Amino acid sequence: MRPRLFDYFSDYNGHAFLRDLLAGITVAIVALPLAIGFGIASGVTPAQGIWTAIIGGFLISAFGGSRVQIGGPTGAFVPIIAGIVAAQGYGGLALATLMAGAMLIAMGALRLGALIKYIPYPVIAGFTSGIAVIIFVGQLRELLGLRGALPVNALQQIGVLVRHVNQTQWQALVVGLVTIAAMVFWPRRWRAVPPAILALIGLTIVAHALAFPIETIGSRFGGIPQGFPGLQIPAISFARIQTLVLPAFTIAMLGAIESLLSAMVADGMIGRRHDSNQELIGQGLANLVSPLCGGIAATGAIARTATNVRSGGRTPVAGMVHSITLLLIVLLAAPLARFIPLATFSGVLMVVAWRMGEWHNFGIMARGPRGDFWVLLVTFALTVAFGLTVAVGLGLLIAAALFVRQMEAVTQIHLVTAESDLEVGGESVRGKKIPPGVLVYRFEGPLFFGVAEKLEAALERSGATPPVVIFRMRNVPAIDATGLRVLNLVREKFRSCGTRMVFSGMQPQPMKVLFEGGFVDAVGLENICANIDAALERARAMLAS
Repeated sequence: MRPRLFDYFSDYNGHAFLRDLLAGITVAIVALPLAIGFGIASGVTPAQGIWTAIIGGFLISAFGGSRVQIGGPTGAFVPIIAGIVAAQGYGGLALATLMAGAMLIAMGALRLGALIKYIPYPVIAGFTSGIAVIIFVGQLRELLGLRGALPVNALQQIGVLVRHVNQTQWQALVVGLVTIAAMVFWPRRWRAVPPAILALIGLTIVAHALAFPIETIGSRFGGIPQGFPGLQIPAISFARIQTLVLPAFTIAMLGAIESLLSAMVADGMIGRRHDSNQELIGQGLANLVSPLCGGIAATGAIARTATNVRSGGRTPVAGMVHSITLLLIVLLAAPLARFIPLATFSGVLMVVAWRMGEWHNFGIMARGPRGDFWVLLVTFALTVAFGLTVAVGLGLLIAAALFVRQMEAVTQIHLVTAESDLEVGGESVRGKKIPPGVLVYRFEGPLFFGVAEKLEAALERSGATPPVVIFRMRNVPAIDATGLRVLNLVREKFRSCGTRMVFSGMQPQPMKVLFEGGFVDAVGLENICANIDAALERARAMLAS
C-alpha cells in the first residue's frame, strides 16, 4: 500500500498541473464557508474548522488512496463533535480524534477497507438523513438571531426554539433567508461563481453598511487569528481514554464510511478505482495531526470531491492546492472575517443539510422490501432522537436480524425421490434408480445457525431410520459452526441407529469447515462424493457390505 500521489509524477506535466491548480482554487472557494460553518456548528471556533480543512485536507490528498478526494470537516461529524465538546471540552475532542486516527490507520494496515462496503445501505441512508435533520435544526438559532446556548439533542432544541421564537431578530432572518435563496436559485450557468461565497461577501457588506445589530464572527469569536496555530497536545490519562473509546470509535467508523463512500462516488465520475486501505491510512494520518494543530475530525467530503472532479481535478495535487489556497486566505485575509454575519453560515449549512439528506430513499424503499424500509425509518428516528451511536448500533442489529430471517427463508431441505425431484441436469435423481433403504435429501442455501432446526425437522418428517442417507450439498455455499454442530448431532444420532451418511457435491467452503472441524475424519473421506451418481454408487456398496 502506498499513497496514490506517487503514481502520477512519471507523466505529470504543466498542462495537468494547471488543471489541478484551477480545480484546487475552485474547491477552496467552495470549502471556505463550509469549513467555517462546520466549525461553528460543531461547537468550536471558525479557525478550528478552517485549519482542519487545511491540515486534514492536505494529508488526506497526499497520503490517501483516491486520486481526487477532498478532505476536511463535514456535516456528518457535527452532532458527534458537538456532543463530545459539550461533555468533555475541546481537550476531550482532541484526544478522541487522535484515538480515531490511530484506529483508522490500524484498519487500513489490517486491510479492513473492504468491510465498510458490507454496512447495509438502509442504515447509511437512515443516519445520513438523521444527521441532516440535526444540522438543519441546529442552524435555526442563528437563522432567527436568537442568543443563548441550545441543548445538544435536536428534539430538545426544537422545544427551546419554539419557546423563544418571539425573540426572532428580523435582520438575521433576512440575511439567512437571502443566503438560502442565493444557494438554491443561483442560475446553473453562473455556477463558476459559488453562490455561498457571493452571498457571504455581499451580505457582509450590506450588514456592515446598514449596521445590522446581528452576531458576527468578530462579536462571538473575536475573529479568525492571522497566522499559524500552535502545537496543542491534549491531556492523556487511562481514565480519559476509557471514557472516550466509544466516541473515538464512532468518529473512526463514520470517517471511514463517509470517506470510502465519497471515494466510490469519485471513482464513478473519473472511471478509476481507489485503494480503500490506503485511503483509511490517509484519513488516519489526517486525524492524528489535525487535533495537534487545534483542528477537529476530518474525512472525505462528497460535495467538495465532486466539485473537484467537475472542475478538472484528476490527481491529489488538486486537493493539496485546495489546502494551500485556504492557508493563503487565512494568512492574508483573516482580519476581514470578523465582519461576516453568522446568519450567512446558517443559511449555507441549512441548504447543505437539505441536500445531504437521502430523502428520495424514503419513497423508493417504501415501495421495496418492508424490512429495509423499517431499518431506514428506525435508524433515521434514533439518530435524531438519541444520537448516531445508538442509531447505527440498533440499525445494524435490526438489519442483521432481517438478513438472518431472509437467509432462513431461502434455505430449504427437501426429501427427494426419483419421481419428485424437480431439479434437472446431471445432479438430479429424477429417473435414476435409488436403492431401497436409501433416502436422499437436497439442501438449498447456506446451512447456518438460523436454519439448523430445519434439518432436524426434515429428518423427523421422514419418520424412518434407513441404512443410508445421502445429503446433496451442491447448492450449499457455506456452513457455519452451528451448522457443523447440527451435522455432528445428526451423525451421532444416525450412528446409534445404524444409519450411515453420504455427501455429494460439496462446495469448497463447506468442505473446508468439515475438514477443519474433524467431521470428514468422523464420517470417512470415502463418503464425501463428487456428484450424486458417485454417492448412489457408494450407497449401493454400503448396502452390499
